[in-house]
Amino acid sequence: MDRNQAIGLGLIAVLMLVYSIFFMKGPEQQTATPAAIKTATVGAAAADTSSTATAPLNDSVAQAQRASQLGEFSALATGQAQNVVLENNLLRVTLGSKGGLVQEVLLKTYKTWDKKPLVLFDPQSSEQVFTFQTKSGKTIRLNDLYFRPSAVTNSTVNNLPAQSITFTAQVAPGQTIEQVYTLAQDAYVVGYSMNFRGMDQLVAQQPIQLNWTDQLKRLEHDIKQNRNQSTVNYYTTEGSFEQLSASSTDAETDKTEEPVKWVANKQNFFTAAIIAQNSFSSAEVFSSFNEADTSQVKTLRSKLTIPVQDALTGKAHFTYYFGPNEYDVLKSVTENFDKNLELGWGIFAYVNKWLIIPAFDFLEDYMGNYGLIIILLVLYIKLILSPLTYKSYISMAKMKVLKPEIDAIKEKHDGDMQKTQAETMALYGKMGVNPMSGCIPMLLQIPILFAMFNFFPNSIELRQEPFLWAHDLSTYDVFAKLPFTIPFYGNHVSMFTLLMTASTILYTWSNNQVSTIQGPMKFYSYLMPVIFMFVLNSFPAGLSFYYFVSNIVTFGQQALIRKFVDEGKIRKNLEDYQEKNKGKEPKGGFQKRIQDAMKAAAEQEAKKKKGSK
Repeated sequence: MDRNQAIGLGLIAVLMLVYSIFFMKGPEQQTATPAAIKTATVGAAAADTSSTATAPLNDSVAQAQRASQLGEFSALATGQAQNVVLENNLLRVTLGSKGGLVQEVLLKTYKTWDKKPLVLFDPQSSEQVFTFQTKSGKTIRLNDLYFRPSAVTNSTVNNLPAQSITFTAQVAPGQTIEQVYTLAQDAYVVGYSMNFRGMDQLVAQQPIQLNWTDQLKRLEHDIKQNRNQSTVNYYTTEGSFEQLSASSTDAETDKTEEPVKWVANKQNFFTAAIIAQNSFSSAEVFSSFNEADTSQVKTLRSKLTIPVQDALTGKAHFTYYFGPNEYDVLKSVTENFDKNLELGWGIFAYVNKWLIIPAFDFLEDYMGNYGLIIILLVLYIKLILSPLTYKSYISMAKMKVLKPEIDAIKEKHDGDMQKTQAETMALYGKMGVNPMSGCIPMLLQIPILFAMFNFFPNSIELRQEPFLWAHDLSTYDVFAKLPFTIPFYGNHVSMFTLLMTASTILYTWSNNQVSTIQGPMKFYSYLMPVIFMFVLNSFPAGLSFYYFVSNIVTFGQQALIRKFVDEGKIRKNLEDYQEKNKGKEPKGGFQKRIQDAMKAAAEQEAKKKKGSK
């Protein structure tokens, strides 16, 4: 080994020694002193809790901020949140101590379309925020205050057993906010009162504001129908019923400065509403929806103002309604609250209220098969309309016995519709036949036919009631599912709608055999049932089934009337009339005016043709 190699090896050894002393510490001994163990444990604990220690710190900061915002109410910013339940045979209402407000409402006798419990109100989809102003300039939300709930007590409301609970928030000695809830047996209404005791020096003379946001859950199978029937309704103390457009695809809003009696978030079959014993000073309502979101029907919002003096003087009394859109139930809640059930406008609503609903309720008391109830309802309506049906058939029979003469007129004026119609009307005048006498009875039946368009889509009695292949008579029946979508028809086949269409076409054909309808009108009489097939394919199965049964019963009525009508005798009576009035001018009236108009039109057309030659 030469000198240079020896020096290199020496330097390497020195470097390794220094590195081992200062940079390479060996593993700690497995046995350590208790002091070392304690120090390590404390150090580790401090490290582990360093991240979570910030949470209480943040909560403390947030609480301090809320306390500073609440001013005189800062002592109520902390507390223990707990839920209390009021319950009867129809509702289960959960109330929260934070805010002292409604947290959840469960309708015990109903299920959603997919057989889940029907929750009409919960913290995830619905929120009510009560705010008021203090004289020190603070804005206080009841939702930020903790209330102390009392024990649930038994009471009596309208001679019915009831449960009550009081939520109390003490601001200072002699100064409290009280909220009282009462739920009676067999009721969908919850009594609610708000009382600011001894707080005249704290609360500013500005209205209390209630902001209610309700993101309507999907409760029905047909979300399109559900959306078209969901909206915000309100009723003013002046007797004006107002509503946002339910069928609009755009966001809707409305505002009134008139005192308002009640505001309702109305769905197809259920409603959540608040009713003031006195009134709300004003109201502003909103409605919107996201068509792509099939889990949510619509978002409804209401901004209501409550006179602060009502709360300061113990007169802020309200009623919540959480329940079905059932006519007999709604009309017992408050004035015109039954308008939340869409029964049509004008005469159609009265037909439903006075004729259809009483009969339906009567039948419902004696049987539970709603298909049979619809059949009996058809028989009931047909019995009422039987005099009009008889009169209409007699009118058609008169025109039927004149069919040979009418056919001769058609042949005489081959292709000239105006001359044919004019001479046909002249024939009717001579024989004493009024073609309108067959139309008038049909026109008188129209209010009942149109009333059904509102009754069946909104009848909660039919909800989730099966019949034959239809699993739910309140929505369309799906006899077959199509792998494609037909425009204006859908991607399903409703068998009840097909049966209704076929029976209507058959009925039209039968009538056309004895009527004088010809040309385009005859074509349109067959086209209309086909159009209705497209329209009604997505309407409730109960409606299509009603019209199908109605057509079948009409066939039976006509067959029965035919047995008692002697067409030979009708022909003789017409000939006797013609002989008796031979040489006399036809009497004036509507038929005479039609006849003159047709004659004038025929003469005018003849002049035009002559001039063109």
